Amino acid sequence: MTDLAAALAAIDAANAEDPDTSEGAPAAQLYGQRMTEELLRLFPNASEPLQIAARGQHIERWTLKRADYPEGREGYLNWRRDLARHHADRVGGIMRQAGYSEDDAEAAGRMIRKEGIKRNEDVQMLEDVICFVFLKWYFAPFSETQDPEKMQRIVAKTARKMSIAGRERVLREFELPENLAAAFKP
Repeated sequence: MTDLAAALAAIDAANAEDPDTSEGAPAAQLYGQRMTEELLRLFPNASEPLQIAARGQHIERWTLKRADYPEGREGYLNWRRDLARHHADRVGGIMRQAGYSEDDAEAAGRMIRKEGIKRNEDVQMLEDVICFVFLKWYFAPFSETQDPEKMQRIVAKTARKMSIAGRERVLREFELPENLAAAFKP
């Protein structure tokens, strides 16, 4: 028998250790809860592996520091790849302890590692949720730290990762300046 509540609680417990409490709660824990909230709003019939992948997408993110990797794009991409592997491994272990099958744990891992984006429905749903969470809670403060040209590139890259339905929904739900909204238009 599987236990969704136990898996989510284990992820929350791990993320409660995040030393970043700048928003009044551990950042990774808050992010996971926002991911769950947005997933259930956008995809109320999400599978349990998708619900767990969404909650654990940034599990223990603080344990692999960007500063420990070389500067530049290659260092950044290696850091992101290693983070995704770490998140997938930790979530898979939690799922197994909560009674999920190896297949379910591997499916969640593929979602977290974004294997099959644009080809796998669950991976794409997770990516759309990631983009909505970014736009809803992190875009405004992040954009204040970036120059406008770089922000335009980031928004365009975010939009390209999303499904067509996700991009259409962004245009309905967010009031973006025209230059940024253009990235979400078909």
